[in-house]
Amino acid sequence: MDFWLNNEQKILRQNVRDFAEKEIAPLALELDEKEEFSYDLTKKMAALGLFGIYVPNEYGGAGMDYLSYVVAVEEICRVDGSHGATVAAGNSLGIGPIYYYGSKKQKEQWLPRLCSGEILASFGLTEPDAGSDAGASKTNAKLDKREWVINGSKIFITNSTNKMAGVCTVQAITGTKGDKKEVSCILVPNGTPGFTTKKMTKKMMWRSSDTGELYFDDCRVPEENLLGKRGEGFHQMLQTLDNGRLAIAAMGLGGAQGAYELAMKYAKERKQFGKPISTFQINAFKLADMATEIEAARNLLYKACYLKDQGKPFGKEAAMAKLYCSEVMGRVVAEAVQIHGGYGLMKEYNVERFYRDHKLLTIGEGTSEVQRIVISRKIGCYDVE
Repeated sequence: MDFWLNNEQKILRQNVRDFAEKEIAPLALELDEKEEFSYDLTKKMAALGLFGIYVPNEYGGAGMDYLSYVVAVEEICRVDGSHGATVAAGNSLGIGPIYYYGSKKQKEQWLPRLCSGEILASFGLTEPDAGSDAGASKTNAKLDKREWVINGSKIFITNSTNKMAGVCTVQAITGTKGDKKEVSCILVPNGTPGFTTKKMTKKMMWRSSDTGELYFDDCRVPEENLLGKRGEGFHQMLQTLDNGRLAIAAMGLGGAQGAYELAMKYAKERKQFGKPISTFQINAFKLADMATEIEAARNLLYKACYLKDQGKPFGKEAAMAKLYCSEVMGRVVAEAVQIHGGYGLMKEYNVERFYRDHKLLTIGEGTSEVQRIVISRKIGCYDVE
């Protein structure tokens, strides 16, 4: 495995970093305070090519590898988690299912518009009573005169309620096979009669990203809107989450890097007893531990991306990366706030926002507890005669 980024990836990293610092950083605090989704910044991120990075050129994407996509998410989250969430969800959960499982017609219909940023896609999985236990989903779809009739609801769905939201991949129960539920995924365009959305507000974190509740009341879409084959929805969901875990890990890695840099800058500027607090051994050791854990997290995540790009199994490494990177960010932001002292508790200091934003990463797309279940199964803990 080559641990060095190629020239194209280095240029991408620098371009995204420059954009995040110039365009997002000056507005992040205000947007967070107002809980405002920025259409302008989302369009600019699309113009930069951040949607569909790994999608082939024929469908409007950049045709790069998955590591490049993860690097881009990392750099956005180094500055702001909310906009990182817009990019990560727009790609892994929005574009991903259509690209990996859609028919040629579905890809041609949706991918160019998604990659250009004309519209955003969402992934309707979580329900009020079905989070970690996705098999407990109640949303159902029945065929009637060559149309799917969908009833149910979803919650905590990113990129689902803003005016750019164009289509949602909805996981629904489409029947039974013996004593098991048949799970399928269906594409439902926003604005379809019977499909309504409600913006969720008063979030602790990612306050300028779009999170919504979805409601389906006899919502009808053509039978051809089925994604892949009937009954493949559970497999599609698991693979989508494997891919998405790499993006969540990138959010944790980028957030940790950003918080570490804020702590280092403050520690060098803040003086107590006549010298910078970075020279006090207790703080120097905190910063050394941060840097070490970030380096370890980056290597773990990049290895997982390397395996995916090489077409090798990566589910175990994706779960490890998601678990480790999200928890590393938690440890880093806690120490970064500690180094800032009382100022770290004030909203005008960016480290306060980083502290809030990290918590979603240990919950979303599989909690840390679920990641440990996945990993323990992958390493054979339950393979007992």
